[in-house]
Amino acid sequence: MGVSPILCRSKLALDFNPPSLTVEKISKNMKSRLLAFALIAVSIAPFAEAEEQVLDGIAAVVNGEVITFSQVRELVVSREMALRQTLRGQELADKVKETRLAAINDLIDRQLVLQDFQKNKFNIPEYAVDDHVNTIIREQFKGDRLAFIRTLQAQGYTLQRFRKVETDKMIVQAMRQRAVKIDPILSPSKVEKFYEQHSADYTTPEQVKLRMIVLHKDSADAKNVAEEIRTKVKGGAEFAKMAQLYSEDSSKEIGGDWGWIDRTTLNETLSGPAFNLKPGQISKVVEVGSNYYLLFVEARKKAETKPLSVVRDEVEKKVLQSDRQAAQEKWIKGLRDKAYVRIF
Repeated sequence: MGVSPILCRSKLALDFNPPSLTVEKISKNMKSRLLAFALIAVSIAPFAEAEEQVLDGIAAVVNGEVITFSQVRELVVSREMALRQTLRGQELADKVKETRLAAINDLIDRQLVLQDFQKNKFNIPEYAVDDHVNTIIREQFKGDRLAFIRTLQAQGYTLQRFRKVETDKMIVQAMRQRAVKIDPILSPSKVEKFYEQHSADYTTPEQVKLRMIVLHKDSADAKNVAEEIRTKVKGGAEFAKMAQLYSEDSSKEIGGDWGWIDRTTLNETLSGPAFNLKPGQISKVVEVGSNYYLLFVEARKKAETKPLSVVRDEVEKKVLQSDRQAAQEKWIKGLRDKAYVRIF
């Protein structure tokens, strides 16, 4: 099997294939240390919550190597901040739990890859790491090394730690390239099958060009006004002008124009009547919440699926991407099957 150009075996490599670790094969000392670490983390957790302090503990163990909560937090902090801005209560708690579990599994997979790298006695040359770091300084800091160092310090990183993080990324990427081999030549039948299974991805849904008039219920005669407008439009009045005169929503100035919409643009109570209209027809008065609505369809477009001949290049890229993902998942599963992994 070929090896990535950046990935080479150490000259001191030995033909050494240690047996897979199991729960029983972890040393008693390691078990004792893990148990003590876990008990400490549990015992101080209430105080951490009370004082809003960030304390470390064991998130997972991979072949005797610990993944800590601080490592998980580094991955999820920005994602959790975004979640807390949009979600509340149990929904937030469930999403945070899901996000953290996904991060733990990502860290487990990374640790397994790094361990496989070590087991195979591979080596990332120092010059490759130097080149990588210099590229980051050149492209992200316009060659200003001092600005780069200051940024690391502001983020709580030393240069040594940054190099270690980037080296691990390089190792994971190189190991994936080495392990995941796919045939770039695709058979026509495979491409056709993928296209048929994912035809919705290449289909433009049915659409209508819609105008809308909105009247608030706070007026006692709002429904009567809506009925009068409808009668005028059916008698030949221009819907757009009626919208400019009477509508009470933000599209009033442009004649209630909503442009081209599909069935997912509006809620079902409005999209149903809209898509039952023919071009030039106005709906009955539709009552939704605190408003009355009049809908007018100017034109329609049928759903259209792009032929394979038009999207073949895009389909082939997606097939290769799908094959690559499946091969990677199979490779990682193989590493997990031979490893001792425990999530706390």
